[in-house]
Amino acid sequence: MLHVAQVARVSVATVSALINGTATVSPELSQRIEQAIRDIGYKRNAIARSLKMGTTRTIGLTVPHITNPFFTDVVSVIQQAFDRAGYAVMLCCTDEDLNTQDDQIRLLLDRMVDGLIVARVGDGAILKRIVDDANVPVVLLDRVCEGVDTDTVVLDNQRAVFDAITYLIDLGHRRIGYISGSFDISPMHDRMTGYREALQAAGLPVENELIRFGNFHEVDGYNATMQLLSLHDRPSAIFSANNPMVIGTMKAIRDIGLSCPEDISVACFDDFPWSDVFQPQLTTVAQPVQAIGEQAANLLLDRLAGNRDAPPRKLALKGRLMIRNSCRPLGPPLGAIAQSVSA
Repeated sequence: MLHVAQVARVSVATVSALINGTATVSPELSQRIEQAIRDIGYKRNAIARSLKMGTTRTIGLTVPHITNPFFTDVVSVIQQAFDRAGYAVMLCCTDEDLNTQDDQIRLLLDRMVDGLIVARVGDGAILKRIVDDANVPVVLLDRVCEGVDTDTVVLDNQRAVFDAITYLIDLGHRRIGYISGSFDISPMHDRMTGYREALQAAGLPVENELIRFGNFHEVDGYNATMQLLSLHDRPSAIFSANNPMVIGTMKAIRDIGLSCPEDISVACFDDFPWSDVFQPQLTTVAQPVQAIGEQAANLLLDRLAGNRDAPPRKLALKGRLMIRNSCRPLGPPLGAIAQSVSA
């Protein structure tokens, strides 16, 4: 900066004012400074500036799967929100690995990020210690963490799955297979609760043989579906707890020689761009991706603006059942059966 000032024949304070936008500089001096910057190839030292200003204007963001369309879309929304606010985003993908997550969060903190948005994986004990010691605001995304007292943005997963399973029951399905992700994260626990409550509300039993677990990948959905379809009394419908696993479900149905929805109905959690170009078009639970990303960004930006002492805010948004043609009716709904019996 001193070199720029010497070449432009101005003070260092004037160069600093122009570069940092801290004061108005006349057009003539601005032109001389900008020409000097081009002539000597000056570039700001971001690290030095961060140390002096006490901020890096950078946000750390961790997600478990960057290939999952839900997280891909949420990351895009968050990045755009912070870009408008003048922040850069450092993105890390944990691949659902607890050790990787903890290492990445520590790395982000070492890089002096101003705040964190975390879609956590695994046990929250280590994350709690990191958050407590971080001295930067943290927003939890998609997944709550017991004991971590911070802002959170999630979906009302329990209600969303309850509505989806109730829809299948109203179509006449009584044996509904359920493919869940790992119970290490709160959405899977809440979605399973919604599944069980919908069956119980309809007077149907919760049968453990109809419940299978995976790890959110296509191959997990494939294997789980093969297990369900090999049952002596196989389900008439399958609900997958996320969209990568439903791709495996559709492949398993094809490979075993069955058709959807003629032989088995399929629905899944998370809408994605090609849901309505599948054959058949998939019935899904759509998350408000735009609202989730924007709310997470806004919560963190509010903390960064100085509102550090307000109580933690926990937002639970609503999902939307997107009814397409991958589920077919099997018979009258339970209500109609009850009315005919009472008559």
